[in-house]
Amino acid sequence: MAKAITLLESTRADHRAQGDGLLTSLLPHTGKSFRLGISGVPGVGKSTFIEALGLYLIDKGHRVAVLTIDPSSTVSGGSILGDKTRMEHLSVHEKAYIRPSPSSGTLGGVAEKTREAMLVCEAAGYDIVIVETVGVGQSETAVANMTDMFVLMQLPNAGDDLQAIKKGVMELADLVVINKADIDPDAATRARAQIMSSLRLLGLHGNPENMHHDQAIWHPQVIQLSALKGEGVDRFWASVSEYRGLQSGNGCMKARRQQQAKSWMWERIDAGLKQRFREHPNVRTALAETTQQVLAGGLPASTAARALLDLFD
Repeated sequence: MAKAITLLESTRADHRAQGDGLLTSLLPHTGKSFRLGISGVPGVGKSTFIEALGLYLIDKGHRVAVLTIDPSSTVSGGSILGDKTRMEHLSVHEKAYIRPSPSSGTLGGVAEKTREAMLVCEAAGYDIVIVETVGVGQSETAVANMTDMFVLMQLPNAGDDLQAIKKGVMELADLVVINKADIDPDAATRARAQIMSSLRLLGLHGNPENMHHDQAIWHPQVIQLSALKGEGVDRFWASVSEYRGLQSGNGCMKARRQQQAKSWMWERIDAGLKQRFREHPNVRTALAETTQQVLAGGLPASTAARALLDLFD
């Protein structure tokens, strides 16, 4: 599995061709797992929670794969990749697989080849695949477009009422978890009430089909737990199981995966076009001089971009 994911993450042309063949051969063996995306600010306890959840699920008979994304340095380009250290019990369990990957400048909290890595884990027989994002803020939404359920972790006393209703990552959450609720139970209760109100507003705004009297549609929930003490993990999984059953029954999960596959295709097209643009002979010839003109202030960046795109045509 490690070698397969490394091959898929490689940028070498020959490795890409091998990776495409590998994915095509694996595809019939994928799609049977449940994909769970977990996001939240740094320090919210994502790794601690994932370890507690992973061990709980293994006790229930599941096999768990965890894909963790580590931020890459904008200075050196390196990553610590230390999430396994935080999951010391889960990382050595025979029914668990943990793969840390660098973000390598990819925005949205995930790595460029996270989708491909998920397929490898599914083909290897892991029925629960968890994606832990970088944890960088409100714009970390890419993981919601590659998983069956998007979980947002919050802290008590993490903001006011206005913070709770900010759009972005909050309105994409299928389930909100207030972690470390044992530290300040009163603050956790207030945070839960604020977030529940905000989710109700975000769900109703412009979406009359999300009215809460419709029991056939999943409505985002907010739960409290303490990952460090292992309290509330059973309630969390009960909510996930309820969501999974409801979304599978009404066809929403199938439609979501189809839309994700389409988005994945266009994302790869965008990345491929950018790479081919840089490698185009005419562009490579003119790029250095055009860049210098932009740096010297003699040519607007937008004009330079259009000129280079004309060369690509």
